Order: sequence, then structure tokens, then C-alpha cells
Amino acid sequence: MNIGDKFVYPMHGAGEITRIEENEVGGVKNSYYVFRLPMGDMKLMLPVDKVEEVGLREIINPAQVEEVIKVLQAETEQLQGSWNKKFHTNLERLKSGDILEAAAVARNLTRQNSKKKVSSGEKKLLDLSRQLLITELVYVCEKSPEEITAWVDDLIGIEEK
Repeated sequence: MNIGDKFVYPMHGAGEITRIEENEVGGVKNSYYVFRLPMGDMKLMLPVDKVEEVGLREIINPAQVEEVIKVLQAETEQLQGSWNKKFHTNLERLKSGDILEAAAVARNLTRQNSKKKVSSGEKKLLDLSRQLLITELVYVCEKSPEEITAWVDDLIGIEEK
């Protein structure tokens, strides 16, 4: 991994490695990748030796964007079970780090929220799913977060009330 490489950090989104630095924490020196996320101007630091453990992966290639589009335009999935079961199902989908899972969660919760406001817990999952999806598409499509957000909203569409 090198400075300038773009990766997806599960549960945070896509980012670019801006530098590698040495830090001492608790008397132990370690090397860290420093990531910049395109939304919120957030900076994340990941110990070099934890890359595989956290599931860091390369961003998708441009040819895979068509799969994301299909997921965003697909019918809404109606999850069965209690609110708690649905919440944990969606959370596990996001933890997978798979952009198609993030797209499905974003699609479902965006449409649900347009009909009837989702709970505060589901709102957090909605925001997280959109962040995971949009940050990766910013890099793949080489567009601004605002452009990608508008495009994603258009692809998802809002079901009539």
C-alpha cells in the first residue's frame, strides 16, 4: 500500500492514503496509514499491522458501477421480523464492507424514510450506508460528494406515499 492508494475502510467508507507516519501509543511505536475521507474532511489512522484484521479492501473498478446502479434501482426489500432483528440484519450487511450491501441498505432505508420517518437507530444506519456508498463512488466515478449524492438519490428514486 502506497501514498495515493484508495481503499475502503469498513464501517467508515472509502479514503485515500495521504501519508504513513510513526506514532507512539502507550510506549509502543507503530507505523500508521493516514486516510483522508472525501466526506466531512475526516482523517483516520490505521496501524499498518491491522490492515487485514479490519478488512481494508481496494475500491471497486469502474466496470462494477453498473452492478451498484442495478441494486439502487431494484425493488425495495421488505425485511421480516422485529425492529431489532431488521436493525441487526442491516448492520451486518454494512459490516461486510461490500458496496452492493451498502447500496441495498441505503436504497431500502431511503425509501422507507420517505414514506415514514425511520427510528433514530435506523437513521444512523441510513446515514452510514450512504456514507459508505457515496465515498467509494466519489473515487470510482471521479466526481464530487455533492454530485454523487444527487446521482444516488436520483437512482434510488422515492416511492410514492
